[in-house]
Amino acid sequence: MLRIHFTPEDLTRVKVAPGPDFLWEIANSVQTLQRTDGERVFGAWRRWVRPRLPPSRQLLSPLLPPRGYSPDFLTPTSGDRTTLQAAIDTLLGTPRPRLRTELTRLAGSTRLPGWTRALAEGDAGTLAQLGDALHAYQAQALLPHWRHVRADIDADRARRMQSLMNGGTEGLLAGLGPDVRWRPPVLEVTYPTNQELRLAGRGLVLQPSFFCWPTPTTLADGQLPPVLVHPILHTAGWATPPGGTEPAVDRDPLARLLGRTRAQLLRAARTGCSTVEAARTLQVTHPAVSQHMNVLRAAGLITTIRTAGRGLHLATAEGRALLAVEDGGVRSGPGQAAPT
Repeated sequence: MLRIHFTPEDLTRVKVAPGPDFLWEIANSVQTLQRTDGERVFGAWRRWVRPRLPPSRQLLSPLLPPRGYSPDFLTPTSGDRTTLQAAIDTLLGTPRPRLRTELTRLAGSTRLPGWTRALAEGDAGTLAQLGDALHAYQAQALLPHWRHVRADIDADRARRMQSLMNGGTEGLLAGLGPDVRWRPPVLEVTYPTNQELRLAGRGLVLQPSFFCWPTPTTLADGQLPPVLVHPILHTAGWATPPGGTEPAVDRDPLARLLGRTRAQLLRAARTGCSTVEAARTLQVTHPAVSQHMNVLRAAGLITTIRTAGRGLHLATAEGRALLAVEDGGVRSGPGQAAPT
């Protein structure tokens, strides 16, 4: 059990991360790739990605075992992380004593290859190889699916904002899923080990993660900036091979109801999109997007807000309810209920 202790000041300093964190998605996906559970959500992706992984992936798996401890320096919560390169630069700047401490702890539970001794000593060449491995893994395993990663995390952020507006910070914390229980002033999280995290006025960042599975996770060192990384709901059929055929209609009930393009547009409108953005994402023409949006609008599934000549398409309550039913078919964790 992970127990996160809040002070009154911490309740005013809870934040939802603005989008996916590059290194958390890499770390969580490397771990998920080594697991066998979550077949319904990740099975197709595992089968697609395994033959495509670069040889350098062998540098990542020993550092990120599927269960148990993994070093905090691989997922920094401070420094510039706005791009993958910036995040990797932050990682590569980890002080040598911290590298040695965290890798020594990892060696206590996992048999590590010999090259990790050079990493623990901060060897520049080994650190550079680790950085290259992170870049290569992101390009081969995650980048082809990054549109889905970002879209589903944006949708989760929208749900968190709705929880915040309806129930305040306590509603936000209580709505994180069945593996999280808010018992003021403590947030209890299902966790493989017993850990106490005292925020002490530092606040907490909630980081939705596409590849976090099956329960939330956090950093092992409670002195680092606090973060709770949590699973999200996944769009049905997200792991269809990029560049291949679209998901078969019989595997996409929403497409069967609305048609493939309109189903994709409704999903895009969950967090808001313009005609230009939708056309670029779906690779269809602007007139086609406008025509389909007109049909969705007439059905009461979206509304369009126009400001300064720009139209923003948003799913209505009815549209979100339809998407919530779809989300219920692909769960982000054991027992995860569809959002309301």
